[in-house]
Amino acid sequence: MKKKLSDQLSEKIIINSLLKKLNFNKIGTFNFENDAAYLSADKNYKTIITTDSITENIDFFYNDPPESIAQKIVCVNLSDLSAMGSEPIAYTLNLSLNVKININWLKRFTKRLFKLQKQYNFYLLGGDISKTKELSITATFFGHAKLKDILSQNKCSVGDDIWITGNLGNSYLGYRIFTNSKIKVSNKDAEFYKNSYLYPAPCMFGSIASNFINAATDISDGFYGDLNKILNNKVGAILFKKDFLVSKNLRNIIETNKSKIAIKDILYWGDDYQLVFTANKKFKNQINKLGKKNNIKLTQIGTVIKDKGIYDDSMNLIKNPSRFDHFS
Repeated sequence: MKKKLSDQLSEKIIINSLLKKLNFNKIGTFNFENDAAYLSADKNYKTIITTDSITENIDFFYNDPPESIAQKIVCVNLSDLSAMGSEPIAYTLNLSLNVKININWLKRFTKRLFKLQKQYNFYLLGGDISKTKELSITATFFGHAKLKDILSQNKCSVGDDIWITGNLGNSYLGYRIFTNSKIKVSNKDAEFYKNSYLYPAPCMFGSIASNFINAATDISDGFYGDLNKILNNKVGAILFKKDFLVSKNLRNIIETNKSKIAIKDILYWGDDYQLVFTANKKFKNQINKLGKKNNIKLTQIGTVIKDKGIYDDSMNLIKNPSRFDHFS
């Protein structure tokens, strides 16, 4: 007979054995022996707050590695902080666990959290544990930035350059490989793109270049939809060739699988966690230098224009540039 969650685990075991090591002995956590915690605020900085949830069968598969699920809950939140020009400080974590979760799963999950906390310099402030039918994880992240460095999502101006970081579509192809074995791709490429889906990495360029950016958002709900957030139905955008948004290797794979994959599908897809941002043309050199210095690929992909809508390089309106919606 399969053991129930309560027979295998308890809140005390999870907190004392697995979660306490994630608080990095910060005084404000009270070592998780209080019902609340505190953050020490720096008078020169503003606190930036973002929260996200990921749920089984919607944001990940039930048999995805626990390391992947840890990576995703961190990535979605760090990406939001970056888009506001801030750096992370701490986070809270709510775990809604089902009967499939055991101590080994939680060890692997928290080990990846520990690694990411060290990499991006933040710690666990506290949280909650409950029992549920489907695995669901919620994290609230706290970042900080000086007021002058906080980025808005929609303060772009006509004439601004439009940029993206990195490449789009790697996560999309990984997802398609998992769900469609008929896609023709080498074993090496299959491994790379599947890992891109399982282990997304946030682009933390927002805080690095905040002095030169007018508006920014992360690409989590599809490129078109997220660019529309910046345009805010007040201005428009003209884009250069859209295949510049994906890597040369991915373009070759698309060419081989024309009937199964299209650029337009990639641009509607989210989960890339790159940034799309606008900046005054006079800052082009400074932005490129920062990209090279921090080993971040940057591509200028278009220009903000007065006419509302998103247009291709021949000024043809791109119709129905939708975005991901949990309720669609």
